[in-house]
Amino acid sequence: MTQIQQVLFEVESPYAGRPYHVSGNALFNAFADQVSGAARGAVHVSHGVFVPSEYGEFPAAHSSPGYAGKLGGSLPEVEAYADLFLYRDAAHRWLLDSRPRDAQNTLDVQTHGGRWAFAPESFFGVPEHHRNSKRRVPWFLHCYVHAPGNDSVLPVSTDALDGIQVGGQRNYGFGELSVADTQLVDLDEVSFDGLRGHDEFSIELLSPFVLQSGVSGADRQSVPSWWGASRAGEVVDGDGLRRRGERLVTSDGVFELATVDHGHVVPYTGTDPVGTARNGIMRVGTHSRFGFGELRVRPADADRVPGRGEEL
Repeated sequence: MTQIQQVLFEVESPYAGRPYHVSGNALFNAFADQVSGAARGAVHVSHGVFVPSEYGEFPAAHSSPGYAGKLGGSLPEVEAYADLFLYRDAAHRWLLDSRPRDAQNTLDVQTHGGRWAFAPESFFGVPEHHRNSKRRVPWFLHCYVHAPGNDSVLPVSTDALDGIQVGGQRNYGFGELSVADTQLVDLDEVSFDGLRGHDEFSIELLSPFVLQSGVSGADRQSVPSWWGASRAGEVVDGDGLRRRGERLVTSDGVFELATVDHGHVVPYTGTDPVGTARNGIMRVGTHSRFGFGELRVRPADADRVPGRGEEL
């Protein structure tokens, strides 16, 4: 049995950090002191992705495609591989077309005594004939936790997770999170049938893949041999992959990381797409324990942007 624990936090106070996601390292350090030594040594934490609570529809690849009511504020059941990624795409393509997508997948900015931060909620105007003059959209943060070889430490208790803080200026009360929902998913019970019966596949990199780390003893990685040529229009290096500098903060200091930037879609040239998909959930490469190296496998004929290329 291989389990992951999905966790959905509600953002309770302004957040002073990077937009779109919180690193798995930051989330781990936020609750590490609240769990046992065994759990602290075993758990791996994904990056957290910000999610608005809004009306939407499940994507075509989901096990229950179609109108879903309000999403973002709770965790739908997971039956198929594609279900795991509903909240993992910062573009939130599940939002209804009637919603202002470009505005609703972007955090609002606030100032507090000269300190800049992202707001825990957004407000949108509504038509005059509606009872209220504006509509409130709260923000949530989705991540998942797993413990390779030691599922006994799962689930991490709500008491340990509730009230953690992430980002900067935490001593001013910024970055507080409360647990909105959590559930255990047994990957052995998840269907991977959506990846069967296809001849070609692509890989979407959902978090940066670490090539080199300043942390003592960390392995240096090369671009995986099962990645084909990048589809990115912006070629920054000879292999067509954008590089990105990251930092990892530990008790020993701040360490520079050289990574392949997330967001790449590359052809899959391996021979075991289902096995790669399972490994990608758990993440691959250096510092995968702290959210780096998350990837998703898709059939090559499945466009991740619905409607792209259709005539208007």
